[in-house]
Amino acid sequence: MELLDFARGPALQAAALIFVAGLTWRLLHLFLQQKKTDLSEARQGGEIGGGIRSIFSRFRHHEAFRQRTRNGTILAYTVHIGLAIVIFGGAPHIIFIGSFTGLGWTPLPSVVIHIAAALTLAALLTAMGRRLTHPVLKLISNFDDYFTWLVTTLPVLTGLLAVAHVGARYETLLAIHILSFNVFLIWFPFGKLMHSFISIGSRYTTGVTFTRRGAKV
Repeated sequence: MELLDFARGPALQAAALIFVAGLTWRLLHLFLQQKKTDLSEARQGGEIGGGIRSIFSRFRHHEAFRQRTRNGTILAYTVHIGLAIVIFGGAPHIIFIGSFTGLGWTPLPSVVIHIAAALTLAALLTAMGRRLTHPVLKLISNFDDYFTWLVTTLPVLTGLLAVAHVGARYETLLAIHILSFNVFLIWFPFGKLMHSFISIGSRYTTGVTFTRRGAKV
């Protein structure tokens, strides 16, 4: 119980503090950095329309690349949708979120959460295998790619082990699961996980810029 108390007590509090501070720092850096003034006129329905079109058009690759990127796209959507279902649909996670925000909603059935977690883990493992064997992906991958994969995979894996009571006592497995989530929180603002917060804004900005250049978005 000492490990569990530490994981969901001081360790979680420190991780949450680093997460909030890091997130605030990254977002302030983006909003406060000097921007060049663009004097060109927006085209193709205005910059707002271009920004919105860019957000939705980037959910799929351009037709010329869809066949080649199909497997990677399927894996990416499986991971993202699976994580969303597990995090926001699991009863323990809803209770956890409610303890910080006061919000609550009806959880999904446990079987749905378990299937989503298993599919997510399978997709993560497949994605790493693809990264290690694909010549181009292997060439462009760096520490951030591998470590981000690790801190994303560990909470899913340890959560499944805790639910299945495999490998150790439930309290120990739960403590390891929470500790792995703490590492996830700490790394979130400083690695590629940050795209969860900035991807939509980045797409919108790109669409606005392309609209001013007269490019199709």
